[in-house]
Amino acid sequence: MQSPRLVIIGNGMAGARTVEEILARDGDFAVTMFGDEPYGNYNRIMLSNVLAGVEDESGIFLNDLSWYADNGITLHTGTRITRIDRAAKVVYAEDGSATPYDKLIIATGSRAFVPPIPGIHRPGRGYHQGVFAFRTLDDTRAMIRYAREHERAVVIGGGLLGLEAARGLQNHLSHVTLVHAMGHLMNTQLDAEAGATLQRSVEKLGIEVVVGAQTTEILGKHSVTGVKLADGRTIGCDVVVVAAGIRANADVAQASGLPVERGIVVDDQMRVQGEADIYAVGECAQHRGETYGLVAPLWDQAKVLADHITGRDPHAAYHGSRVATKLKVAGVDVASMGLKEPESDDDETLTYAEPRKGVYKSVIIRDGRLVGATLVGDVRKVAFLMQAFDRGLALPEERAELMFDLGGPPAEVSPAEMPGDAQVCNCNGVSKGAICSTVQSGCKTVSGVMDKTRAGKGCGTCKPLVQRIVEWAAGGEVEEDPAASWYVPGVPMPKPELMRAIREHGLKSVSAVFATLVPGGKEDAKSKMGLASLLKMMWGGEYEDERDARFINDRVHANIQRDGTFSVVPQMKGGVTTPAQLKRIAEVAEKHAVPMVKLTGGQRIDLLGVPKEKLPQIWADLDMPSGWAYGKSFRTVKTCVGSEFCRFGVGDSTALGIALEERYQGIEGPGKMKLAVTGCPRNCAEAYVKDLGVVAIDGGKWEIYVGGAAGAHVRKGDLLATVDSADEVITLTGRFLQYYRENANWLERTYAWVPRVGIERLRKVVVDDADGIAADLDAAMAASVAAYRDPWRERAEPATPGQFRTSLPLVLLPQVPVR
Repeated sequence: MQSPRLVIIGNGMAGARTVEEILARDGDFAVTMFGDEPYGNYNRIMLSNVLAGVEDESGIFLNDLSWYADNGITLHTGTRITRIDRAAKVVYAEDGSATPYDKLIIATGSRAFVPPIPGIHRPGRGYHQGVFAFRTLDDTRAMIRYAREHERAVVIGGGLLGLEAARGLQNHLSHVTLVHAMGHLMNTQLDAEAGATLQRSVEKLGIEVVVGAQTTEILGKHSVTGVKLADGRTIGCDVVVVAAGIRANADVAQASGLPVERGIVVDDQMRVQGEADIYAVGECAQHRGETYGLVAPLWDQAKVLADHITGRDPHAAYHGSRVATKLKVAGVDVASMGLKEPESDDDETLTYAEPRKGVYKSVIIRDGRLVGATLVGDVRKVAFLMQAFDRGLALPEERAELMFDLGGPPAEVSPAEMPGDAQVCNCNGVSKGAICSTVQSGCKTVSGVMDKTRAGKGCGTCKPLVQRIVEWAAGGEVEEDPAASWYVPGVPMPKPELMRAIREHGLKSVSAVFATLVPGGKEDAKSKMGLASLLKMMWGGEYEDERDARFINDRVHANIQRDGTFSVVPQMKGGVTTPAQLKRIAEVAEKHAVPMVKLTGGQRIDLLGVPKEKLPQIWADLDMPSGWAYGKSFRTVKTCVGSEFCRFGVGDSTALGIALEERYQGIEGPGKMKLAVTGCPRNCAEAYVKDLGVVAIDGGKWEIYVGGAAGAHVRKGDLLATVDSADEVITLTGRFLQYYRENANWLERTYAWVPRVGIERLRKVVVDDADGIAADLDAAMAASVAAYRDPWRERAEPATPGQFRTSLPLVLLPQVPVR
């Protein structure tokens, strides 16, 4: 017997989630889906992260094309349905095809609302050049491409989407202005004071905010040159992003004679009013007069629809959603639920504001129950408030306990106390019960549970809670994630196995590693930097550089600072300089008005506050080699004056320090490598607390210490060996560093690696050559040394056109004069 034909119009989050719920209930349907976009199903919430560059677009897909094939779903991507013949039960596509159905689900979502502003469109061309909506992956891609070549943007709309767009655009443009027609930001969710608090926090991020500003015209003949406001002001820009809200996408339903008001009108089973076999779900649906633009209500609707249509629970009913959100809006924590302002004189209201810290809290209580709460800047009490709001929990008599920890309800509800249906992941609608069920079905790794349920796969703010629930549900039997032993998360191999495979296949680029060693060749952005470092270490001069595999510091050979500028640290071997070098550094600092000149802890001079585009010019004026004060690599050798000047020095620490720095300059590693040489055990150069420290002792001998640290972690290094000459120091330090480079995990500093491996084992390998690999380690280090190139020489010929072009926002910091 042929299965009933189920057709879904819409392949977005609601449509795909409904199909997932149907599959989970073993729904017996021949499923056909139609989607406008040419992709699988992706998490639209994460588009702002893609725009901001913190998420690779490959990471936002919820279901790739293989998922449809694996589940027997016929997917038509890039196919728009234009008409539904309800009598014949057929849907017609734009390409002329006709598809019959027995049951039909409309999940067409919503579209960006674009106000009818003069100049926003050009006849026959769509949007004016430089104008973008922000709704789809293609919108995001187009914005990124265009923004890279321009300088100023105006975002129209100060709601959640507009704020996220503004923050994301800061990664591509030097100046972003947010224009909002209403009197305060996020006016739908926040009251005026909360909106003003959010505005101040957003402005501190470098985004200019103009509220109460009605955009009346988009300026520019051939392309955008600015926007005009109702009060006559104009704001110059070359990019305009419209994020003025969304509207239910119900055109096909309306054209087909279905009831449409603000959305497609549905009943409690999500069935379209007056239709026995047509349903609507998600942002296109209007239930009891309400439409929803958040994911949590969509998930609730999908479950009800799936229960009903599969017969699992024919009487399942959706009764609407109590909307509560907890988000990080443009980098600022915001939570909102229920009422934003009191509605009657009997409503209790508590408000706390600390404007200088960007903190605002408000709760509204009616008849002893929480009916609304707004939190900006401090959301530590949100877990309890959401529980109280959702379930009508009794509130503490001491109302201040709703906002502060005064011995009242805990800031975070423990997993044991949470009800099973408490929603943990708001982005993906995952409950505590779903997490526990996944653990009880045998998945006892945190990452495995996250993969199976998608909990923590949205904005990520719930990850700590997900971990606690998994640990609690597993009863102390949480299993180690196999991926924990992988060198990088995107390649399923421990480091030794990965290195063997790289050598066996002769893989000399990051993309070649993904293509050869990862099933399906899927590239993982988070793994690229670690792989690039490993390949460079393994292949030296033969390594095939790919710029997108580098972190920003490695792309521009300078250390990015909090305000978006960079620091320039010229090489000063062993901390030794000359009057001529000092004079040149001072002249360069004056010439370029460097805001701060500072000595580093590694005995060098740091020029701080340098804009990206000035880096090549400053390097040229300095005409000194890079000090490698960035990246995961060898940094510096700190020295004392040793036997040359010190009354107590017994070894020439300065000469040895310079020799070591010349040898290891630019050497890549799993983590930073800081060295020091001191001329006597008084330890003026702090050699005992360096990754590798050398100490001169009586009799012309040198002690070599490894695994020390004096930063966030403090550890005295272990004595590796005592040797008789500087030459032996150079040999053993090189062998130790190479062994570390080949065996440590990515980002594992020596202070963690040495105790993990054990100093006895290290002595056997590095000093005694117990494994017979000493010659190989020496040769590998020699090859890396020979491959050294000063990266600052790249200044004359940038690797890419945008290598030294400003793309990050500059945040005004306290200025310190040149000294």
